Amino acid sequence: MAEVFLLGREKAFPSSLDAAVREGGHQLLRLQASAQLLTRLGEGGEDSLILVEAGGSQIDAVDVLRKAVSRQPQARVVLVSEEPSLAVAVEAMREGAWDVLQGPLDPGRLALLLGKPPAQRRAAKAEEDGRLPLITVDPRFLQVLGIADLAAAGKVSVLIQGESGTGKEMLARYIHQKSPRREKPFVAVNCAALPESLLESELFGHEKGAFTGAITRKLGRFELANGGTLLLDEVSEMDVHLQAKLLRVLQEQTVDRLGGQSPVPVDVRIVATTNRVLNPFIEEGRFREDLFYRLNVIPLHIPPLRERLSDIPPLIEHFVRKHNSRNNKTISKISKDVYEVLRGLPWKGNVRELENAIERAVVLAPGAELRVEHLLLDESPPAAATAARVGSPGQASLVGLTVEEVERRLILSTLENVSDNRTRAAEMLGISIRTLRNKLKEYETRTRE
Repeated sequence: MAEVFLLGREKAFPSSLDAAVREGGHQLLRLQASAQLLTRLGEGGEDSLILVEAGGSQIDAVDVLRKAVSRQPQARVVLVSEEPSLAVAVEAMREGAWDVLQGPLDPGRLALLLGKPPAQRRAAKAEEDGRLPLITVDPRFLQVLGIADLAAAGKVSVLIQGESGTGKEMLARYIHQKSPRREKPFVAVNCAALPESLLESELFGHEKGAFTGAITRKLGRFELANGGTLLLDEVSEMDVHLQAKLLRVLQEQTVDRLGGQSPVPVDVRIVATTNRVLNPFIEEGRFREDLFYRLNVIPLHIPPLRERLSDIPPLIEHFVRKHNSRNNKTISKISKDVYEVLRGLPWKGNVRELENAIERAVVLAPGAELRVEHLLLDESPPAAATAARVGSPGQASLVGLTVEEVERRLILSTLENVSDNRTRAAEMLGISIRTLRNKLKEYETRTRE
């Protein structure tokens, strides 16, 4: 049985919802003030569904969300707005909202919210929505998918950051398949694979005779993606000179083919990816700051696999099914040791490395059971697990520092690594956002002194 809290006016939460909640055996509480909600959360358990009206009342919905998640981290908090804006929705998802819905809420939608636990519902949703499955039960990655769902409806640029092998291109395709442009082309270009001269022609096209070897007109990727989505993969590797031309295209929504006489209008949604932290690139003059702001309208960060170990079991099972089919195998059982060993590895290559390991094991398994010896790991599980726990040799430089100074360096380093996203930094550090703010204020005060 869940506790269902409705915080807002009857216009957002009609009286018809009451019967739907009670018929499901749940407890319903209608509240008018955020203080009432926060008091009740302090008294109750963790199986709560909290629906907060946003935008149409005197309630600061995002502030309520932030405080509710802080008091009851496992609660499902949903914002309901008559006209939900993308900006509020993105902020809400970053602060831990489970979903953002358009009101008024109807009994059918409420029944769906109560029907499945959050991780199960969102993981299934992620796998079923696109041809390429995004499988996750990790809360952080689910928040990323929630923001991606909201961003997909518009045309704004999206910048996806994450280590190699985390699934950046798959997330880009997911956004395209969720968007109104899904029936139009999805075109990808790897900015790191081609030198500047060839990449310029690939992106913008050229006319016949534009340069030696240009024997015919060639349409660029922008024109090929017209009406659809263009993925700029590893955009951080693009030459600065070409970045200026790209910025002009994004501003003008036109392209100039090499050797062309007039601009060609294009309607393209841009999704860019990078495995780099771009702030140092900007400071060093290797990436234009104005282009960064053009691309980074909706920032998405995919956590590395080592930080979402709960995803490893469902990914193992998915890859076994996938490679069973591809290799005419009939593996129906996975040894418990396989799960334990694979959860202990550092996964520098992330999901791509995990899939390679499973594909190899599926091919080499002679029977119906997948066992540890079929993995052919490069290093023994104990060594791998120890390496993951101990960390890098560079930690020896911490010897001689006070615990307070080590804490300060860790906090500042984490913030730099996540581009000053305080919510994400607090999650990684295992502290509340309020504690993080207090620490930063303390460091700032010391610096002034």
